[in-house]
Amino acid sequence: MTIAFDNTYVRDLPGTYLRQAPDVAPAPRLLVLNRGLLADLGLAMTEAEAAAWFSGASVPPGAEPVALAYAGHQFGGFSPQLGDGRAHLLGEVLGPDGRRWDIQLKGSGRTSFSRGGDGKAAVGPMLREYLISEAMHALGVPTTRSLAVVATGEDVAREAWLPGAVVARVAASHIRVGTFQFFSARGDQAQVRAVADYAIARHYPELLAAEAPYLVFLDAVIERQARLVASWMGLGFIHGVMNTDNMAVSGETIDYGPCAFMEGYAPGTVFSSIDRTGRYAYANQPLIMGWNLARLAETLLPLFDVDGDRAVDLANGRLDRIAARYREAWLAVMRRKLGLVGEDAGDAALADDLMAAMGGADWTLTFRRLGDEAALRPLFDDFTAMEAWLPRWRARAGDGVEARLSAANPAVIPRNHQVEAALEAATAGDMAPFDALLAAVQEPFVERDGFMLPAPTGFGPYVTYCGT
Repeated sequence: MTIAFDNTYVRDLPGTYLRQAPDVAPAPRLLVLNRGLLADLGLAMTEAEAAAWFSGASVPPGAEPVALAYAGHQFGGFSPQLGDGRAHLLGEVLGPDGRRWDIQLKGSGRTSFSRGGDGKAAVGPMLREYLISEAMHALGVPTTRSLAVVATGEDVAREAWLPGAVVARVAASHIRVGTFQFFSARGDQAQVRAVADYAIARHYPELLAAEAPYLVFLDAVIERQARLVASWMGLGFIHGVMNTDNMAVSGETIDYGPCAFMEGYAPGTVFSSIDRTGRYAYANQPLIMGWNLARLAETLLPLFDVDGDRAVDLANGRLDRIAARYREAWLAVMRRKLGLVGEDAGDAALADDLMAAMGGADWTLTFRRLGDEAALRPLFDDFTAMEAWLPRWRARAGDGVEARLSAANPAVIPRNHQVEAALEAATAGDMAPFDALLAAVQEPFVERDGFMLPAPTGFGPYVTYCGT
């Protein structure tokens, strides 16, 4: 089998990447293969081909491996050169529906952007990316996805020696806010324009004939990001590293490092070991989204207008609307989660008041059980505020709400204790817990014994790591 690559990024944007071959995996062994995604992409291959091609052991015919250049604000500090330090874009494929997809290896070895790193990854973090991205896809969240995880047959040095692995992931593209920042920081406006033109043609072709294409491009990215982050917030998902190099202009969730799902509702929840100030805490994610979008707007200013002051005014006009656009997207998410039909002027207050009443109750199960007070009560240490709120909600929700709640709110999310147990077992060579958890999160609205309950007493505080 061959893959019909059509590598427009390499062809159309010279100077935005470096040609780099992945390291050769000495003894590739397929850990998990996403056959459903392969079918969606119109690809067919043997397991031996998948193990070789998605580990770096061999480069599939037609691939043109490159490491992409980008910069980024990391925890607020600007790094003018980051780039793919342990990833190789193999190329692009067209699915049967005509949509274009990148196939990229992650953990596949050093590149010129590695900044002293080894370019490798361990089994646990690569399986985490596979598991969480597939869960997000099943939950209806725009996301990169994973085709396979392949053990490389060599160990990598972290806190201890761990078995190495590569994840093959699929994305609408890997163009980030940081891609624009890389060239803007160098004063290369021709390349900023080239990347913008390419991104518009690939992700927003309906804007090609617009009178002010770069302004409406910013508008379109704002809209997709507002909907994306609102969907995260509805699920209690915390990305953990919302740096500008981790914001894709396609509107997909990208780069699953120290991510996790909040269990007990706490707006200040942080899981990342390196987020010591809470910059990327759950409640801060909408604010950081706006901050990142402002950084994108800065790179596009010369494309908005030749008059610098007017360009700033035009950009600010768009950025000033972000809070309202996010709030609108969030309220749409909350209406679905609350089982509400139509719109009512009191819906925002109803949703806000639920947040105030929840205390530390389990986020996922609270919404799932709203229609069953007997099952809801045990989630709360103090049910007084909820007792006052529930009649207001019942009056607004009306008949048939139970079915709407079950359709909108997952029964199963990747519970942190289960994720860690599955990854620990997989690292030791036992894939059975991972496979069982993967099957559960791929059908998140199906109730399954053993996969729905919060972490047992004594688990935590939970800390995640970047996996570098």
